[in-house]
Amino acid sequence: MKIAIIGAGIAGLSCAETLQLQGHAVALFDKGRGAGGRMATRRATTAYGDVAFDHGAQYFTARDPAFAEMVRAWETADVVTAWPSAGANAWVGTPGMNAVVRAMARHLPVRWNAPVDAIRRIGHSWALDPVSEALFDAVIVATPAEQAAPLLIAHDPAMAAMAQSCPSAPCWTAMVAFDQRIALDADIVRDSGILSWAARNSAKPGRGGVEAWVLQATPQWSREHLEDDAGFVVPALLSALADAATAQLPEPIVRIGHRWRYARATVTQHGALWNAATCIGAVGDWLLAPRVESAWRSGRILAERIIAHT
Repeated sequence: MKIAIIGAGIAGLSCAETLQLQGHAVALFDKGRGAGGRMATRRATTAYGDVAFDHGAQYFTARDPAFAEMVRAWETADVVTAWPSAGANAWVGTPGMNAVVRAMARHLPVRWNAPVDAIRRIGHSWALDPVSEALFDAVIVATPAEQAAPLLIAHDPAMAAMAQSCPSAPCWTAMVAFDQRIALDADIVRDSGILSWAARNSAKPGRGGVEAWVLQATPQWSREHLEDDAGFVVPALLSALADAATAQLPEPIVRIGHRWRYARATVTQHGALWNAATCIGAVGDWLLAPRVESAWRSGRILAERIIAHT
């Protein structure tokens, strides 16, 4: 089949990889400028050198046997490495978290900067507006639940309702860098005031260089301040980091705020969604669990379901 996949994150790419290996023609469309999504890495230039921040997913685990096998292949290819500071089964992309998505996308036909506003049924085919004039035999929505529901509702209300029942918690994130090591021995701070997580990004394997921290607010605080300006949010998160430090923080040389509206999904246990009559489906971590490996598994589950019936 000729299959369109909306969203080139872990779930969409996993689904596309499996389908392509079985001879299906896949085409992926993503609104982002490049590989990353919630596995994003942001870079900045300073007088002390370049600095990078993994400002989305901080690490991932590999509990599922099939995903663990995939992670071992990525490790062999120098795409990922273990990060013991985050736990015995914690992995990070190298040199940034987006290395995983970049590696997966490398051999797939992905169109970046291609937001899909709507999907249309034309006979037994599917059209994607406004990004493509081609028609597809099937369409798969691989976006956060909030973005999936509007695309699905006109064609599969039940599927859209499942997406609507899975709202994501937001997360305000600050990326800060310093010209010296700050007074915190630990590389990770968890559940400290309004911080749910803070990590010395420069201490992750394959990073180094300028002292860089990623600060992530709690879901509740992020929700309460969702529409606030980054000019308020970043100092608030810096203040929380200062409270955890044993000496005054130096003045940051980089201050960047990023608001994740759809950070941590409420989940169902469907694995993936597929309507065989109309050939429309959905994948994502919201269909299993709010983890990177769950997004990968969801994509694989749907691909295998499609393959079994074609």
